[in-house]
Order: sequence, then C-alpha cells, then structure tokens
Amino acid sequence: MGELEVLDDARLAEELEMLPEWKHRLGGLVTVYKLPSAASALAFIAAVGEVSEELVHHPDLDWRYRRVFVRFSTHDAGGAVTAKDVEAAHRVSDHAAALDAVPEPERYPDSLSP
Repeated sequence: MGELEVLDDARLAEELEMLPEWKHRLGGLVTVYKLPSAASALAFIAAVGEVSEELVHHPDLDWRYRRVFVRFSTHDAGGAVTAKDVEAAHRVSDHAAALDAVPEPERYPDSLSP
C-alpha cells in the first residue's frame, strides 16, 4: 500500500486496534495527551516536531497548558487518513509514553477554538 493511499474502513479499523490512544474523528487520526507539566507538554511538542520533520508530515497541534491535542490527516490525499498518518501516530505515541503522558482521546473536541 502506498503511503498516500487512503485507508478504507476495514484497514483503518485494523490500524486503530494497534493505536488505542487514537480515534478516527473529523477525517483524521486524533488524540489528546495530558502531560505531567507545561514544560513536559512543550518537550512533547518538540518531539512531535522531530517526528514531523523526519516523516515530512505535519499534524495540527493545539497546546492547552498540560494537554496537547494532535490531529493527523494527509492533505495530499484530500485530508483523509493514509499509512503516513498511521506511522506518525505510532511514533508520536512512543514519545508520549516516554514523557509519561496520559492519553485522553475522548477529550478531542468536535472543533478547536481559543
């Protein structure tokens, strides 16, 4: 499967079984991580930035004190979920675990506003 091929519902469901910290919402893979402190939230954001640069695939991020909201979708695939998003989510999850982040994917809102 090419990294820009849109995942069908069955494949997406399979991938999400291996990504329990993530949900499929708003056309992308979304999650929220609660970090031990604001400083660790910033360290996590920096780690997400490193993953993004390595994969040349950048998420939507929103930082709210100790919580970081993350959304991956592939713009080149019409904003749908592709293998590129799945790979990025796995890598971000690894960084979150290393920083003692608590996943709260159910907290991802229907929209983010200030």
